[in-house]
Amino acid sequence: MTDYQQQPQQPYFPPQPPHPPYGQAPAPLPHRRARRGVGLLAAVAIAAAAVGGGTATLVQQLTAAGAPTAGGVSGTNISTSGKGTVAGVAQAVSPSIVEISATSASGSSTGSGVIITGDGEVVTNNHVISGASSVKVRLADGRTYDARVVGTDPAKDLALIRLEGASGLKAATLGDSDRVKVGDEVVAIGSPEGLTGTVTSGIVSALDRDVTVAKDDGQDQRQQPRYDERQGWPFEFGGQQFNGDTGSSKTTYKAIQTDASLNPGNSGGALIDMNGEIIGINSAMYAPSASNGSSAGSVGLGFAIPVNTLKADLDELRSGGGN
Repeated sequence: MTDYQQQPQQPYFPPQPPHPPYGQAPAPLPHRRARRGVGLLAAVAIAAAAVGGGTATLVQQLTAAGAPTAGGVSGTNISTSGKGTVAGVAQAVSPSIVEISATSASGSSTGSGVIITGDGEVVTNNHVISGASSVKVRLADGRTYDARVVGTDPAKDLALIRLEGASGLKAATLGDSDRVKVGDEVVAIGSPEGLTGTVTSGIVSALDRDVTVAKDDGQDQRQQPRYDERQGWPFEFGGQQFNGDTGSSKTTYKAIQTDASLNPGNSGGALIDMNGEIIGINSAMYAPSASNGSSAGSVGLGFAIPVNTLKADLDELRSGGGN
């Protein structure tokens, strides 16, 4: 029994790995697990950084892509595809620009106007309707209306007329001419030579130009020069007279200068920024005469009454007043 009890002790091997030898503590598994854990943690951190960076990049890309849309278009509604283009501005604003035909004892003339309310208020130049006994307005869609003069301001060469029986018209958005800068792109819409809805474009050439025009109150047509739709409205600039004699009664205003092509008949029409907002009422343009006496066309020297001048004068015009 004694031999039997001792016999198993000789071949007995403990259930341990062959290395390290029996009796030596094995390499601690917790350390190996700890190293794997650190590696795993580092990998997760790297992956998280990659995902985070990718997410940040994606957000930046989406933000950049959405930036133009986020700001929106502040003026007359322009389609997204047409934003900032002449075509987009023309499509949006043309329905708000009208042709004005004025008849007086001294003849007839054609000019332009801008619809500013849906019920038919239209702003134009005073010299377009001054002394008129009859005023007719043609819309961009061909509809025609009789109109009455509500108020005039010869000192600012502005007038307000109202279409009889009109409603649901598309009114233009009046912008802020104080924010206009030299070099800004602009669009002009009017009816030069009776060509309704003519669109031209250019830039703002200068600001605060002193432009002098005849102060036509329509009372004495023998003394006051009349608007000639072939020659344009007489004005003075830089000590020179253009388009004829301005006469003895004059008024001077600060104007926006533009190289957008303006011709006789553009008077009273709109100068528009690329957001579709009205920034000026076209009022004077240099139209040099050719040798045969006919108009030789625009030479890129046009002027517009700033829209802020109009906005400050609207209450007076609506009350029939003016200076």
